[in-house]
Amino acid sequence: MKEQFKKFLNEEQDPKAIEKITSKLTDLLMKGEEVGYIAVQKKPAITVFPDSIVLTNKRIIICKPKNLGLSMDFTDYTWDDIASTFVKENILGSEFSFGTKTDLAVSIDYIPKIQARKIYTYAKEQLDLLKNPVQAGTPVQEAVQVEEPVFEDEDEVEEVETEEVTSFAEILPATPVVTETYEPLPTQPTQPAGERKLSDLSKEELFDKLQNYKKLLDNGLIMQGEYDAYKKEILSYM
Repeated sequence: MKEQFKKFLNEEQDPKAIEKITSKLTDLLMKGEEVGYIAVQKKPAITVFPDSIVLTNKRIIICKPKNLGLSMDFTDYTWDDIASTFVKENILGSEFSFGTKTDLAVSIDYIPKIQARKIYTYAKEQLDLLKNPVQAGTPVQEAVQVEEPVFEDEDEVEEVETEEVTSFAEILPATPVVTETYEPLPTQPTQPAGERKLSDLSKEELFDKLQNYKKLLDNGLIMQGEYDAYKKEILSYM
């Protein structure tokens, strides 16, 4: 096993699972891509072929063995496609899940709690870097200098003879006074009576509410515009 992957054996990761994954990651990683953390599924019963999740500085890679461990399926999601991440701690391990901007929900259960906390923290850091690119080393755009306009010499301006105006009414036509009315702008969707405010809900409850609205849209019970408004409001509280 390569030296740079030995650091992922400190939080109860299965050494055999790490070895299988890292043997294939060398060919999967892109230029400039670095592995930040690897979490391995650990079910109560003996798991011969556990699922794993790899977090890099560019994406999340889900690794699922198949054909008795002879091959493996890899599914990746770039950070700019991820809308939110969640961790739910259960009695036996934790469940790490994330939602994409296309309303796709992905989750892996039975992750040891310390591993789940590590991948959650790493994911939040990567999402924060996307929201604040200046902190990631992006140079600030230099101020553009605007040249002052150059005026012609006063001597070259042609003099125009003007006539004396005794009344403004001679040059200003009378214009009718027009009164315009404006319709009030549409307001954000309001919560139905009896429901808790979005600000009082946890991230997991917000995620469940978003999925419920998606089901209503798929069943034709609400319009696309209503769903987009609910989605925008819910994501603002995540």
